[in-house]
Amino acid sequence: MEIETVLAPVDGSEAAMRACEYAVAVAERYGADLHVLHVLGEGTTRAIEDGDLTDDDIVAESDRLMDEVAAMAGDVPTSHSTAYGFSATRLTQHPGSVILDAADAVGADFVVLPREPVTGDPEAVIEKAAEYVLAYASQPVLSV
Repeated sequence: MEIETVLAPVDGSEAAMRACEYAVAVAERYGADLHVLHVLGEGTTRAIEDGDLTDDDIVAESDRLMDEVAAMAGDVPTSHSTAYGFSATRLTQHPGSVILDAADAVGADFVVLPREPVTGDPEAVIEKAAEYVLAYASQPVLSV
């Protein structure tokens, strides 16, 4: 199997960061790049829309997550992006569709994400997307 880009969606949850460790290992094994997608949860999206969070707040959180990822990635080339996991105006926008859209946009050959919900944390949006991504992804998916 040839893998050039591994997609690791993160939301700040412990489970997502653990899954990111697996994504780093896959990228290392195949000499691939790692693209980290910061998926914003429903609460965060509402706070932005209500003006309770600013773009600077989101950038700071995204930078914090990327610093964590950079520390675990070592020499693996990484890039990142941020996406709203939910939309009040687009009902078809949910974490699963956002992850699949990002996988296509960055040309990901492999996706690593946490399993279906186990934590009950409302901000653990990626865990809620696992089943959807597993069912509809065109690339191999590792759900850990």
